Amino acid sequence: MHKNNQLIVAGSLSILAALLHIGCIFGGPDWYLFFGAGQRMAQLAAQGDPYPTIVTLAIASILTGWGLYAFSGAGIIIKLPLLKTCLTLITAIYLLRGIAGLVGPFLTSDPVVHQTSITFWLVSSIICCIYGTFYLLGTLKLWRQ
Repeated sequence: MHKNNQLIVAGSLSILAALLHIGCIFGGPDWYLFFGAGQRMAQLAAQGDPYPTIVTLAIASILTGWGLYAFSGAGIIIKLPLLKTCLTLITAIYLLRGIAGLVGPFLTSDPVVHQTSITFWLVSSIICCIYGTFYLLGTLKLWRQ
């Protein structure tokens, strides 16, 4: 298997996102607010409630797994099970989250969506679209091999 630079970038981005999530746990309420987790998560973190830590660790674990799948597809670690299927699903999740976040806040008045700023939705959605694009390009290259 040849190295797949797009998946190396994709995996690195997912690992970076996982590390930033871990940073929120150690950075506390200010980090949760800065990264757009919302006032409620920041308040819970300030109160010492375990919920933000559990949710953030779960997200970081998922992102780490996604990074490992990208590295596997890139040929720099062992081949993981269901590699192409998982990379396709990861790609779809990133792109759907990105696209939904670009249009969703403008189509709904749901308070859950609007508890975070439009800026958060736009920035995080663009980031997800960028991540998803690297996964897409790398996964397409892998499928062609």
